Amino acid sequence: MVGVNTDHASPGDLAALRAAFPGGGPPLGWDAVRAFEAGHGIVLPEPYRTFVAEICDGSYTGPPDFGLEPLAELPDDWGDDRPERVPAEPFPLTEPWVWEDDPRPEEEIEALLGPVYDHGSIVLGTDGCGMYWHLIVTGPHRGHIWNITGEGAAPFGAEFGHTTADPGFAGWVRHWAEGKPWYDA
Repeated sequence: MVGVNTDHASPGDLAALRAAFPGGGPPLGWDAVRAFEAGHGIVLPEPYRTFVAEICDGSYTGPPDFGLEPLAELPDDWGDDRPERVPAEPFPLTEPWVWEDDPRPEEEIEALLGPVYDHGSIVLGTDGCGMYWHLIVTGPHRGHIWNITGEGAAPFGAEFGHTTADPGFAGWVRHWAEGKPWYDA
């Protein structure tokens, strides 16, 4: 797996993020970011951390299709009766999983799904129809973007297939800003 530098934001990544979101919402500032992290027992991966602190916290333009959610907010179609999200709990996946094709009994699969949706990630937004983009904040895939749908979950980035994009938040945003379809390989 290609590593994503989650400790330092490169100047090139930050410049690309600024260029992609010229009209985004105001940044949160470092005090608010640190308070969020302390309240959830995590440290956000770079360059997303600097992005929300210094560039913008959410945007009506994408990515994803319905805009980038502000930190700690969820898309309107997330649902009100869902369990509480726990970003500090480990994200459970390290490889794609299409649960609609999984031969195990439905009850067994259902018991495994909660952590996929609710542990170890920040929800970045939705493409609609139950397709959510998550930034992983804990575990081996920390800093990577995952697409989690009603049918399955898969990491985003050229190393995982289906796209020519670089991994991580900056690669995901660059791919979108270049007008490329998510799955272009």
